[in-house]
Amino acid sequence: MKKVLLFSMLLILGLVVSQYLDSITGDAEIAREIIRILTMALLGFIMIHVGYEFELDRSRLKSYGFDYLVAATAAAFPWIFSAAYFALVFYDSSQWASFNTWTESLLAGRFAAPTSAGVLFSMLAAAGLSASWYFRKIRILAIFDDLDTVLLMVPLKMLIVGLRWQLGVIIIVMVAMLWIAWKYLHKISIPITWKWVLAYAAAITLVSEVIYKLSKIFSEVVPIHIEVLLPAFVLGCIMARPQGHDPHTDDAREGHQEGPESPDEQHVATIISAGFMVLVGLSMPSISVGAGSWQTIALHVMVITILANLGKMFPLFVYRKEASWRERLALCIGMWPRGEVGAGVLIISLGYGIGGAMVTVAALSLALNLLLTGVFIWIVKRLLN
Repeated sequence: MKKVLLFSMLLILGLVVSQYLDSITGDAEIAREIIRILTMALLGFIMIHVGYEFELDRSRLKSYGFDYLVAATAAAFPWIFSAAYFALVFYDSSQWASFNTWTESLLAGRFAAPTSAGVLFSMLAAAGLSASWYFRKIRILAIFDDLDTVLLMVPLKMLIVGLRWQLGVIIIVMVAMLWIAWKYLHKISIPITWKWVLAYAAAITLVSEVIYKLSKIFSEVVPIHIEVLLPAFVLGCIMARPQGHDPHTDDAREGHQEGPESPDEQHVATIISAGFMVLVGLSMPSISVGAGSWQTIALHVMVITILANLGKMFPLFVYRKEASWRERLALCIGMWPRGEVGAGVLIISLGYGIGGAMVTVAALSLALNLLLTGVFIWIVKRLLN
């Protein structure tokens, strides 16, 4: 709970400081570019850990197919609900037929989609739930949820820039990376200590930026920008785990385990995640309340938070043969926490030029959901006991 509270406070702190970045730095443009690159590097670190926790039993592919469809609803419905609210409330009725209105709303609403797998897994393990059906099911859904969020960024790009050959290149690269993750899942033995993982994340960010800058030679309007989310996730997927190491159960054990999820590595990962949340806050543009007031913004934050969490409720209506209604309800509520991945998607969306009160509401809703994570886990424990 302390970690979640810390992340929320750091996000808000960064958001406050971002409002004075011009006067603090003297050259906000350069400062924001440095912040953006550092943010992407730390996001890569986080996504490598998410990929490292991903696992697949190839004998249960049919079951996973159904799980992926369920996770897709958990990623799509919050996004659709939030985007619809942004479009219908933050734009005049005369703009509802505008293509730009809906693309901007879809971008702004995408932050609401991904469940925070890292925060969720650590808190559930600390709550003593790591050996339950509930934990096994929710870890599959949460990671599929994050993966679906990453994959759906490509159709969003198509909505923004249209069908361009550069997007075809990105799709080919993404398919190749997914094939690599499938083929070599946890089979490649490479160093996995935090220093190496941070170096991998920095390298992925550097390569992504170099490709982006070079591609602008061919097209200034539609450069090739391979976001760090998927490459980092795939790298985590192919990293071999030490013998006898399970990242999903080691959190609940005493003693030291080697690898990215060991106690020492978790401590470093927490520091990096904390730094990431500060950078996310610093990346926010100037806060705008539009024609409203802070009371109005607070109301929007509450509504968006409720809509986003309602969008995670589809699992309540499935898995009836496997679990009671209390377990299914707990599964839905366990998907409510948001965190680093949602913040990363918000940062990527900012890169496409969205701003105004929508961004303010999205950032504050993310912070509110982080603050409520402890409450969500408490409700899950009460439902399962």
